[in-house]
Formats: sequence, structure tokens, C-alpha cells
Amino acid sequence: MPAEPDSVRIIRKLLPYVSAGVALAALYVALVFGSRWRDNQRLESAAAEAARVKRQREISGIYGDGRLRILNFYVTPGIISRGQTALVCYGVVNAKSVRLEPAVERMYPAISRCFEVAPLHETRYTLIAEDAGGHTATESFVLQVR
Repeated sequence: MPAEPDSVRIIRKLLPYVSAGVALAALYVALVFGSRWRDNQRLESAAAEAARVKRQREISGIYGDGRLRILNFYVTPGIISRGQTALVCYGVVNAKSVRLEPAVERMYPAISRCFEVAPLHETRYTLIAEDAGGHTATESFVLQVR
């Protein structure tokens, strides 16, 4: 059997150290990537929680703390000619019942609802909302007819 060249002997001697170095480098890379993945998971979780809290605040802003509230009550356009129609819109939260004076349409609690009216003369519309505790909220506007 021929003798090994010096370069092969050197490589054989260094091989365990090189293998250990490669293994340590691979372990280091795995730890760095794992650490970054964990950090990203924490950041994503924190961002999701912040978004949930923001949505909760928005919902709370709309629905409030369980109290009766008229979100909106308006007409468009505000001035019509006789024979034309206008769109009356309303929105309420935490209401048990809703009525309109003068009565025009069957009313019910809704966050957003619109219906048409066609008065023959200037009319004041009043929205009355009532909650389960008997509390009421009212809003009015005048629709001008020319």
C-alpha cells in the first residue's frame, strides 16, 4: 500500500476539528434563526393584541357602555319639491323600540336604516328610541317642501 501524501494526512488530522466547527456554525445559525422566529412571533402576537384592543375600542365607541344612543338621524336632501321623495336615515344602539313622529314607516331598532318619505308640506320628523329600562332618546329635523 502506497504511503499517504502529507496533504491527506493533514486533512485527516484536521477533519474532526473542521467537522466540529461546521457543527458549531450550524448550531449557531439554528439558534439565531430560532431566536429571530421567536421574536417575530412575539411581535406578531403583540400586533394582533393591539389590533384586537383597537377594534374593541371602536366597537365600544359605537355601542357605548350599554346605554341607549341615537347614532344618526338625518334626511337627504333637506329641501324637496312637492311630489319628490327624500331619504330618511337613522341608526340606534341599545334600543328596545324605535318610533317616528309623524308615523310613516314600520320602525325597528337598527344600526343603519333608510326609507323614503314624500310629504306634501314642511314636516318635522322626530325619532324616539326607548331602551329596556324605559329611558328615551330623541332627535328631530325639519324637511322643507317647496
